[in-house]
Order: sequence, then C-alpha cells, then structure tokens
Amino acid sequence: MQIVVMGSAAGGGFPQWNCNCRNCYSLRQGNFRGPSRTQTQVAVSDDGHCWFLLGASPDLRVQIESTFALHPQGGTRHSPIAGVVLLNADIDHMVGLLSLRELHQFVIYCTVSLRQILLEDNRIFGILNRVPQQARWMDAKVGEGFPLKTVSGVETGTSCELFPIGYKWPAYVPRDRRERLEPDAASLGVTLTSAGQKRLVFLPTVPSIDNDLLQKLEMADLILFDGTFWSDDELVRVEKGGPSAGEMGHVSVGGPNGTLSRLRGLLGPQKVFLHINNTNPMLDPTSPEHKSVLEAGWRIAEDGWRFEL
Repeated sequence: MQIVVMGSAAGGGFPQWNCNCRNCYSLRQGNFRGPSRTQTQVAVSDDGHCWFLLGASPDLRVQIESTFALHPQGGTRHSPIAGVVLLNADIDHMVGLLSLRELHQFVIYCTVSLRQILLEDNRIFGILNRVPQQARWMDAKVGEGFPLKTVSGVETGTSCELFPIGYKWPAYVPRDRRERLEPDAASLGVTLTSAGQKRLVFLPTVPSIDNDLLQKLEMADLILFDGTFWSDDELVRVEKGGPSAGEMGHVSVGGPNGTLSRLRGLLGPQKVFLHINNTNPMLDPTSPEHKSVLEAGWRIAEDGWRFEL
C-alpha cells in the first residue's frame, strides 16, 4: 500500500489566513524553521495507479497539483482518483468534493447519515451528479469491512473498515436532522488493509482513547493520528478564551492524559501525528514539545510525506 500525506494541518492550514499567533507570525516573517502546511489530506493506493482519497480537504486542488501520482496520465480528460472515503461531516473533511465536480467518475464511500447530510440538506453537492454515474455513492456500514472498487466495480486490493470514535455532529447540522441520524456515524476512524495484509489506521479526529481504540492501534503497521492541539487549554491561552481541545473533540498530545502518555506502550506501529493546528508548539522544530514528540517515538507529518506498507 502506498500512502501520500498531501496535507497535514488542521482546519485553516498553517499559517491560518486570519491568525497572528506566534507560529503563524514567525512563519510569515521568515523566522520559522518548519514548513507551511495545507489542510489534512491523505491518498492511498495498492498499485500506484488507482488512488483513493481519505476525505476531501478545502485545499484539494492545489494538493493534487503538488502530487505527481494524482496528475492526469493520459487522454484529454483523466484522473487516477477512483474514489473518496468520508469519515465525518466536518467542513474541512468533505468540502473538497466540490473540486471534483468536473464530470470525472468516481466512487464516494460514506455512511447513510453522511450521504443524507450532503445530498438532502446541502443542494450544492448535487453538482457531483449532473450526469448519470458521475459520482457513485456507496453506503458503508460502521463495523463492516468493504473492498475499495473502481467505478467499473473492479476490486483494487485495499479493504476498509469504519469504526466509531465520537458522537458529536457538526454545529451546522440541524437538530431535527441529528435526531434522525445514526449516533455512531458522527465521527469515524478507518482501518485500511492492503492486499499484503498491512494495516493503516487513519484518525484525523480523536476525542478520547479507550480500550477498543487501543486494540485497533496495536494491530496497525502505520498510524496517522490526531495531533491537533498540544494542550487542552491551548486555544484558551492563545486566544484569551474559546473552547478547550476536549470540547472541540480532540485529545491533546501532551499532558498526563494526552496521546504521548496514553500510547507510550504502543511500540509496534509507525506513529505519525497529522491534523496539526497552527497554534500547536510542536510545529516548531526548535521547541521542547517537538523534541518530546520525537523522543517518544512519534513523527510530525509534513505535506508530501510518503509511506509504503
């Protein structure tokens, strides 16, 4: 399985367009040693020719242009993108679907609840179905594995299993709609298994770490994990107010109950943080937070990183 981290930042990217925090200010001034980052986007392929996107970020068009493997390979109109797997209804996870509206045929795997939010409540996503079979919406059930297939129905060698990690729908979803949705489909993680039985676990949002999640992580070969905030009160301190990391649905990286502490015994898989907020001090390669992440055996993703399992 080939994996490309096309984007590694949280919503808004880094630097964020309206933020003047220490990290964003330093990067704009040319004093920051780390790179800029686009919003989190990952692509996977079992053969290097047929690719599937995990989510569809707002930065998708420029991310495709920065990823040679996803460029048109032949003919006037072509794309190696065969499909998209959606895990939640967050704006920064699915609005990039609108960048795929140019009559290219592909498959969208998501739960029934997410499909209803996108197609029944938001008419703009109807642009994905201007012609028959433009986008094929395939209903995926939580906890049941399914193969990734091309539009023509050919299995690609990669299989998926969605699993619940949170029960909070985005604020824009109306209350009456939320009451009719599957509660365990609000926020999902995914395990992707290659033809060679190698496993990737992709978790851009993690509200808490429980025993069920630990078991899935122990079986993985590579983990791409929520690194949004370093501390639970990060935004409260930076913005002099605002929600905590927990209130926003993210477990913090540092602290006694953070990811580094909770997963310190997880030694088998490669462990990589992504979906990193612009305020997170571990973005700075000179910071003690950055050093502690590396010492704990984790890596901090950058745009363009590639992995092979």
